[in-house]
Amino acid sequence: MVIEHVAIWTTRLEALTEFYERFFAARAGPLHRSARRPFESRFLSFASGARLELMRVPDLPTPPAAAPSVGLAHVAFSVGSPAAVDRLTEALRTAGHVVQGEPRRTGDGYYESVVLDPDGNVVEIAA
Repeated sequence: MVIEHVAIWTTRLEALTEFYERFFAARAGPLHRSARRPFESRFLSFASGARLELMRVPDLPTPPAAAPSVGLAHVAFSVGSPAAVDRLTEALRTAGHVVQGEPRRTGDGYYESVVLDPDGNVVEIAA
């Protein structure tokens, strides 16, 4: 069995699309607008075959800022090497994105950093 895609609700569809295209080499598909209700979405595809769906509806409520909480914890991208983790982390920092966790070796054997996407979703960059 394979996970087909993971979806993220957002109020800033364009900002998230640009973030994942620019820093994670996503290829954005066409914008889908529902003919029946006020809903828009866009699939982002990655070289591995993984897909991320970004979805928007009007007046989407913002969840209270409490972490950790029940739900999706993070999305992790493997970039191949510790040097690539360091480079991408620094590129994100330079572009003004929040680096929540500096590059480090974790107890479960990953070399990773943790950044926040424009909506504050946690993204791990791993090797």
